[in-house]
Amino acid sequence: MKVTVDVDCTPAEARAFLGLPDVTPIHDKYIKTMLDGFDGVGSVEQMETLFKSFSPLGDAGMRLFQQMMNVGLAGMGTTKDERK
Repeated sequence: MKVTVDVDCTPAEARAFLGLPDVTPIHDKYIKTMLDGFDGVGSVEQMETLFKSFSPLGDAGMRLFQQMMNVGLAGMGTTKDERK
């Protein structure tokens, strides 16, 4: 037996229903900080340094993310049998 339930609500309503905290003020401050950081960025190297400073784990987090993307992209070109 399969039961499907469709719920029509906004993301804010869903968070409130599930008891999750409202992080809107934190998100707004983070976005403002990022946008303020882009003022005066004139080169690709400066942009890379800026993104690394906003990364939660710094350079290690960026490398981990890159490795995950590489693994995911490598797996896209193989069949299910080839991955085993």
